[in-house]
Amino acid sequence: MPKIPPFPTSPDVLIDRVETPWSGRFQLQLIDFRHRRFDGAMSDTRRWELWRRGRAAAVLPYDPVRDMVVLIEQFRLPAFAAGLDPVMVEIAAGLVDGDDTPEATILRESQEEMGMAVETLERIGGFLLTPGGCDEYITIFAGRVRLGDIGPGGRLGHGGLASEHEDIAVNAVPADEAIEKALAGAYPNSVATIALLWLGHRRDWLKEQWR
Repeated sequence: MPKIPPFPTSPDVLIDRVETPWSGRFQLQLIDFRHRRFDGAMSDTRRWELWRRGRAAAVLPYDPVRDMVVLIEQFRLPAFAAGLDPVMVEIAAGLVDGDDTPEATILRESQEEMGMAVETLERIGGFLLTPGGCDEYITIFAGRVRLGDIGPGGRLGHGGLASEHEDIAVNAVPADEAIEKALAGAYPNSVATIALLWLGHRRDWLKEQWR
């Protein structure tokens, strides 16, 4: 279970009460709080549900020689609940454990989810995924990889940990194709889309860095 950090202290945010009605793999908390309004006054007490997922990291593997990215596919129940195709196109990602760094996390997740070593990381940015109800903050990287043999349809193989019931298809996709699909909104996964849009803007620069 990820370690839940305490709330920061601030004169502009007052935490009056914290309840934890659910504590499984993650915690769901009910927070009574007040915050500084734009007119300078403190707000009335508000109650908010907060899903505590903590820090995460993700990587877009990119081979600058073959100009291809590596995308994965896996079943996602929340996508099914939202009425979307539950098999989502994503990039490798995972939660940061304890005092691990995002960099260490994503090097581990690359091996677990894709069976692939990432040689060099370039930080894309940090993003709060669901600011209306969850504290998950993800750091996204581009990662240099060297692709070997590629099967029909771009298939690279199968990944994921059996102990976590992961069933992951790993695919190589031409960078132009993936970026165009991201621009067209074809990937509902926000993390993959952010990474691909960044690559679309910074690809020439990244190739120079990774020559």
